Amino acid sequence: MDAIVKMLEKHQPFFEKISRNIYLQAIKDGFLGCMPIVLTSSIFLLIATLPGVVGITLPQPLIDWCNKLYNFTMGVMGIMVAGTTAKNFTASMNRRMPAGKVLNDGSTMVAAQCSMLLLAVTQFTTKFNGSELSVFDCTSMGTRGLFSAYIAAFITVWVYKFCVSRDLTIKLPKEVPGAIAQNFRDIIPFGGAVIICGIIDVVVRNLMGVPFSELLIKLLSPLFTAAETYPGLILIQAATAFFWFIGVHGPSIVQPGIDPIRLANQAENLQVLLAGGHPAHSLTFNMSLVGEFGGTGATFIVPLLLILFMKSKQLKAVGKASIVPVAFAVNEPLLFGAPMILNPYMLIPFVAAGCVNVSVAKFFIDNVGMNGFSFVVPWATPAPIGIFITTNFQLIALVFVAIIILLDAIIYLPFLKAYDKLLCDQEAERAAELGLESDGAATIAASTSAPAVEQATAAVEPTAAAADSKPVANQPEPAADASVKKDVDGLKVLVLCAGAGTSAMLANAIKEGAAQTGENIASSAGAYGQHTAIMDQYDVIVLAPQVRSYYNDMKADTDRLGIKLLAPRGKEYIDLTRDPAGAIKWLRENLD
Repeated sequence: MDAIVKMLEKHQPFFEKISRNIYLQAIKDGFLGCMPIVLTSSIFLLIATLPGVVGITLPQPLIDWCNKLYNFTMGVMGIMVAGTTAKNFTASMNRRMPAGKVLNDGSTMVAAQCSMLLLAVTQFTTKFNGSELSVFDCTSMGTRGLFSAYIAAFITVWVYKFCVSRDLTIKLPKEVPGAIAQNFRDIIPFGGAVIICGIIDVVVRNLMGVPFSELLIKLLSPLFTAAETYPGLILIQAATAFFWFIGVHGPSIVQPGIDPIRLANQAENLQVLLAGGHPAHSLTFNMSLVGEFGGTGATFIVPLLLILFMKSKQLKAVGKASIVPVAFAVNEPLLFGAPMILNPYMLIPFVAAGCVNVSVAKFFIDNVGMNGFSFVVPWATPAPIGIFITTNFQLIALVFVAIIILLDAIIYLPFLKAYDKLLCDQEAERAAELGLESDGAATIAASTSAPAVEQATAAVEPTAAAADSKPVANQPEPAADASVKKDVDGLKVLVLCAGAGTSAMLANAIKEGAAQTGENIASSAGAYGQHTAIMDQYDVIVLAPQVRSYYNDMKADTDRLGIKLLAPRGKEYIDLTRDPAGAIKWLRENLD
């Protein structure tokens, strides 16, 4: 097992390189930027549909209003994703542009949205009340058009890069205001991107008889069909857990490629549910509630196992510290505290638990009558509650939750016990080295307290004598402390992670530490990918361990803006979240 882990560590740079791929980053960050659409639209949908589950009939105008809000948010998500993906891809491309050449992310955003409409939407005329109307087929404006959104975004940014790097732009005299001049500079690349996507649209429609968005779905349908089988679901889940195990944020690599079909399947499940049928798709957006039950690795039950069944002090402490965060799918305290990542004892259960969970979910959906997931709930919703809601409050879903909790406990327990024995042996060895008895506490108090006091007194007495030798008013503060105080006073700190969950833990610790020490420090939490518009408002940016692979890209931006960038490693980061005063001390020590 150790040999396997060493081999994985050896290839970790390669996997980190994959996670830093600018296309994957743009897709992930672009989709993340549109998450408010997914979550907010789902709230209106729940308002319109769930009262009927308990026999409450809402007024039809209210239902129609909620459905309209859903259709005009989730129904145009594809267009919005085209813009946010192009914006994030532009940010990555600007780091690779020649000096003095910059792509306008506002212009690429709009151009990508226009290009996406050309690739995905069909326009036709129809008669209504005797008049001819021009109509848009909105089917592919939403999640069904996500592939077209990505293609449009990438084509747009590459066209802009080609034109701007070669000065293929309209230049106006320097007396023209900058904002107006920028609009004219964008005309050629904007037109080029739209024309290329328009040509692709014409070619595909004439050769295949379908819009570009339908072509991709048709070509990739065998792959999607395979992904919704038992082996497909297991492979997706195993890859997600495997990447996390070696320290690379697995969802960032695996999910961007399958998000379009996951969202489309969940939307189809919803339509079937509202029509009174059985939603049968298992590869859906909220299947992550099952495969990542409590976080990647299906760790929901693990903190409780650590508290109840482990004997080592380390694991019991980790269990107590992580039980609440893990309940809300923030399992980094467990991943880095136990640790789970790159721990040879944990490889098999960390990968296997989620695979078993998705297999059981598919069995329940296909054979037991449990609904496929239909409603979208936030990723931080406690998994048992989220599963119950998104299956439309089925009681069988609660039975399913109980079964996977039991299975996960069975999978993890023997491996945890083996690891616990190793830690207990190590703790006993350390105790023996210090000449301690098995309980340790009494011996420490009896044998070390007096010498410790004596040493402390000896160290303090000269200081006190020196203080008495001259008036306190004439003693300046130590130079090091004064400079440190100046460095941190008024500091603004932004902590970034993948989903703004882990980052909130450190941001809150810094706030608490600032209150304890009297420092004027403001801290905020955010998700990597959503930081570009606000990062210039901060003095320090801290990358959480799961986004540490983006350090080099981030460093280019922070150096340009004169911002200090810090990236603590896993265990260190988790320790800082538990030690507010230590977090402030750490900031001081790491500021130039």
